[in-house]
Amino acid sequence: MRLAALAATVCVTLAALPAAAFAQPELMSATPAAKSVVNKPTVITLNFSEDLVASLSGIDLVMTGMPGMADHKPMPIKGMAAKASGKTLTATLPRPLPTGTYVLTWHAVAADQHRVEGSYGFTVR
Repeated sequence: MRLAALAATVCVTLAALPAAAFAQPELMSATPAAKSVVNKPTVITLNFSEDLVASLSGIDLVMTGMPGMADHKPMPIKGMAAKASGKTLTATLPRPLPTGTYVLTWHAVAADQHRVEGSYGFTVR
C-alpha cells in the first residue's frame, strides 16, 4: 500500500512540474522571415521561445543564387558576428547582402542542453 502511495505521489509531482522545464527552444519569429523578399539587410534576428546558451547557438548563411549567373555555386557568407542574448540570436553582417537567394541555417541550445536546428530561405532584391 505504501509503495502505491509513493508511486502516486511521484507521478503527481512530476505532472505538476512546469512544462517549460522540459521544453526545447522553438523559433518564434525571424527577420528576414522565411520565404520573404527583403532589401539588402545588414542584421539577421531570430527570436526563440527559450533563453539561449550563447556559446552553443549560431547562424550560418549561404548565398545560393545570383541574378545572371545560372551556374552560381553556393557561397558561404563570411564575417558575420553572431551572438545570443536571452531569447534572441542576432547576426550582424559585414556589409548589406547583395541581390540573390539565400539559405539561413541556425542552431540553438537552451538550458536543457538539447541542440535544435533549422533552416529556411529568403531573397534579397
